Amino acid sequence: MSEDLLVQIENLQFDYGGKPVLRGIDMRIPKGKVVAIMGGSGCGKTTLLRCIGGQLRPTAGKVRVHGAVVNEMRQAEVYALRRRMGMLFQFGALFTDLSVFDNVAFPLREHTDLPEALIQNLVLMKLEAVGLRGARDLMPNSLSGGMARRVALARAVALDPALIMYDEPFTGLDPISLGVIGQLIRRLNDALGATSIMVTHDIQESLVIVDYIYFISDGKVVAEGAPEDIRHSEDPFVRQFVHAEADGPVPFHMPAPPFAEDLGVAAARGAAHV
Repeated sequence: MSEDLLVQIENLQFDYGGKPVLRGIDMRIPKGKVVAIMGGSGCGKTTLLRCIGGQLRPTAGKVRVHGAVVNEMRQAEVYALRRRMGMLFQFGALFTDLSVFDNVAFPLREHTDLPEALIQNLVLMKLEAVGLRGARDLMPNSLSGGMARRVALARAVALDPALIMYDEPFTGLDPISLGVIGQLIRRLNDALGATSIMVTHDIQESLVIVDYIYFISDGKVVAEGAPEDIRHSEDPFVRQFVHAEADGPVPFHMPAPPFAEDLGVAAARGAAHV
């Protein structure tokens, strides 16, 4: 594995109950970069994140992180590797019974033996970085969607991870909050010297903050490139996705018999019941 790569994925395959989800994924994630993974719902993006984090073991292929093959590690080795990872889940996934402060402090208390005074300083630093030091005593049910996502981001970077993964970080956010979260992802990645992998549907925000984009369809990488290449791509799949076109390689209609044929069948069934 090249020294400038943090994550390398080779011919990754994964099945759910015999149904193929990932069908031979190859990706190279350089250190210090923000990389987006895009594609339609159900194409395997979140499954890919789970394979990188060791939550799922692939059917075939390899996931290398820091040069080590994750899917060949023992459980204790996977847990140790995860201490060098941060994860921002969909909708934040804050602990509802813990305050903002305690949510961010949780990974520090769970994975370190740092004294409480130092933990307090670190938590306040992370909350300051996302602009929410003044919300430290609030409970999650007092936060807006954008604020909750920013607290979750502070928690994800609490341990200064080398790899940060984001699962749909923009879902459900208003345009202002979406822009704030996008810029925070970019700034925190650069400030920490981290590497970020972001699963998202938000193409326009991603084109502003990421260094590289992979498009997945039907469990395979169907296109990839830097933001400028993606903007001007003539690839039919990329054009459909970037410009939100209804017609293209991703069909609007599920496969079905001709409409007139279905209407005739329905009419025949109705007549049979008269």
